[in-house]
Amino acid sequence: MKNLKLIGFLMILASSLMFIQCTSDPIAGPQGQAGIDGIDGVDGTDGIDGVDGTASCIACHSNSHRETIQATYEKSGHAAGGAVAYAGSRGSCSRCHSNEGFINYITGQPAVDIDSPTPVSCTTCHSKHSTFDFENDGHDFALRSMDPTALDLTDPDYIIDYGDASNSCISCHQPRSKAPVDDGTGMYLQANKRFYPHYGPQTTMLEGIQGALIDGGTTAYPAAKSATHRTGASCVTCHMGAVSNDGSEGLHTFNVNYDNCASCHTNGVPTEVAGLADDMAALKAELLALGLIDEDGNTIVQTETIPFKTAQALWNYKTVEKDHSHGIHNPAYARALIKNALQVVQ
Repeated sequence: MKNLKLIGFLMILASSLMFIQCTSDPIAGPQGQAGIDGIDGVDGTDGIDGVDGTASCIACHSNSHRETIQATYEKSGHAAGGAVAYAGSRGSCSRCHSNEGFINYITGQPAVDIDSPTPVSCTTCHSKHSTFDFENDGHDFALRSMDPTALDLTDPDYIIDYGDASNSCISCHQPRSKAPVDDGTGMYLQANKRFYPHYGPQTTMLEGIQGALIDGGTTAYPAAKSATHRTGASCVTCHMGAVSNDGSEGLHTFNVNYDNCASCHTNGVPTEVAGLADDMAALKAELLALGLIDEDGNTIVQTETIPFKTAQALWNYKTVEKDHSHGIHNPAYARALIKNALQVVQ
């Protein structure tokens, strides 16, 4: 009897365990059964969208941005490529008139013996970023050089620092020759058919240096580095402002968009120095009559000496002419150079 009761109790207990097992969620076991789902957590707070890590790159390297640069650059004198013919074996020409020559010059390599020079292009001035911390270091625009630059063709000890990307322009836009020097006789033999500062005196005009300071002139010469365009602007701010509607001015055309000048010139934007064109025409007529230039303004080699001050007057005429800014780069300086030169030859 006791055994029957024990057997009955064990049967009831086994049945209960089976009932519990059948009505419970499965428990993960060695046979890989699914585990018990946990309770869903509380929804998190929506976050703020982050900034794409490449956003600062896309700002400049997007197709839309680069297309505008390319379109404006194609209208520039740099892209024309005509002057590349001067490049090749002559380092003083190749460094500015060819892509290969400029890169060699900037990187400290000889800018000569270039077999097939190519025109100035994007990679002539731009290479790679020196830093990507633009917020703290400033934007270097991947320019090959933004360092202060010497007038290494005429005065290597004179260093110019515009403090921005304009320093890159100094490398080429500087004279190749200096003003005549008096030997003490008061006379000068002008025997050079290239008696002028070449085609790039923009930097020295902006600085207010390397013109011929004629003794006795009644128009005062302003102090060097005092021009407003030198102290309150730069090559980049004036020549690479917003592009004009027709795309012929601003940005990489390097042609001044005068609409950008209105923020400073609130009373109107001058495109030349008042009276300078008339003085230049009068000075040209005097130099032509003296046989120092031809009808096209080219200098004529002299076989006899001329008064030294007359040689200075010729130099100043060619300096302002080759600057191509109609005196705008440095109005007071350009005016003084021409007025004193005109006074001498008259």
